[in-house]
Amino acid sequence: MKSKLQRLILLMCLSSAIASAQSDSAMIKKIFNEALTNGKSYSNLDYLTNKIGGRLSGSPQAQLAVEWAFKAMKDAGADTVYLQECMVPHWVRGEKETAKVTGSGSKKFKEVPICALGGSIATPAEGITAQVIEVKSFEELKKLGKENVTGKIIFFNLPMDPTQIETFNAYSAAVALRWAGALEAAKYGAVGAVVRSCTLAQDDNPHTGVMGYNDSVTKIPACAISTNGANWLSENLKTDKNLNFYFKMSCQTLPDEKSYNVVGELRGTVKAKEYIVVGGHLDSWDTGKGANDDGSGVVQCIEVLRIYKALGIKPKFNIRAVAFMNEENGGRGGKKYAELAKLNDEKHIAAIESDAGSFTPMGFSSDAPPAVKAKLKSWRPLFEPYGIYNFDRDGGGSDIEPLKKSGVPLIELMPDSQRYFDYHHTPIDVFENVNKRELELGGAAMAALIWMISQYGM
Repeated sequence: MKSKLQRLILLMCLSSAIASAQSDSAMIKKIFNEALTNGKSYSNLDYLTNKIGGRLSGSPQAQLAVEWAFKAMKDAGADTVYLQECMVPHWVRGEKETAKVTGSGSKKFKEVPICALGGSIATPAEGITAQVIEVKSFEELKKLGKENVTGKIIFFNLPMDPTQIETFNAYSAAVALRWAGALEAAKYGAVGAVVRSCTLAQDDNPHTGVMGYNDSVTKIPACAISTNGANWLSENLKTDKNLNFYFKMSCQTLPDEKSYNVVGELRGTVKAKEYIVVGGHLDSWDTGKGANDDGSGVVQCIEVLRIYKALGIKPKFNIRAVAFMNEENGGRGGKKYAELAKLNDEKHIAAIESDAGSFTPMGFSSDAPPAVKAKLKSWRPLFEPYGIYNFDRDGGGSDIEPLKKSGVPLIELMPDSQRYFDYHHTPIDVFENVNKRELELGGAAMAALIWMISQYGM
């Protein structure tokens, strides 16, 4: 039997744990109340998207966004705000792209919506016309061989899998064709590549995104076609194998430009040179206004600073909000941040990213050791009252990924993913497609998680 002393110690420990849980619950409630009554994420996003717009790395708009983020972090109450210089790619789209499909021996044609993939070369000034061949995989392309591909345009038509409930899983399976389609098609003598947009939506909005080349392989132009356009093209190829595809693009890659990460800090009360970083990426594709990808993540991270200042919260660790530059077509901002953190001998307790849209937060994914994952899961009861329950998924974020080499636990906010790829990399990624309440909930969720990490470490 346990002694009276042992029972007393157990009772004291239990009482202490209950008191801590009650204190944490009260603080998290304050954080959510502040975000939902006085939140600034929505108004900040309005300015970023509607006054500045799309912000592709190297563009004048990206520089305006840097200046805006610097001021926004100051206004949020950051103890210090500064810039981290990095050189970034500068690709420009040029004139609006055009494309049409013509039948063999026919003057009739159908225009289809396309957009250049980020990093693509231009077509000749007059455009490219060639017979189009449909494939759904690199294996199908390989089976066709050079004798069937040389001089043709390859149409990569792999739909995202609609049975995947987590849409990021469906995206991961399809996006490889976007990235390497032109490279693989060129190996077999193709003169152009057309890639089905990575989305489950059936519409006329082509989805851009980064693609890659290899200097040892001939570079050919590559574009994305809308899902409606892809469906039409695929259906008509069944009855006319000799369809020709014409497209014209004037994009080009210019010399690298100087740009910046924007960093805002709140000083911790105990741990010097120990940091919790929370970030989103400031750059976006140029076809839309980058509201969900990733203006929402940036304003949510700035909101963490504002909430802490508004509530007078004194974190034990230093907190950094980072607006990363160049996630979309190079990741150089994230790499520069990790490089400087190592150079300055900084210890990061955790890195949190928001880059999955502005929708209702449902949990956090993590790329971390089992003990860290277990600690995160132990906090689930505190978040469940706010509809945040999923702490089981694996994964970090692309901008914080370079910190993994230093053993930093990576965490990403997980919003509901069902609508994200409707807007991702499209002309309709605009402010009007963001819900204020959902957006503010995301900022509150990250601020609450940071409170727990600051209190109890990782």
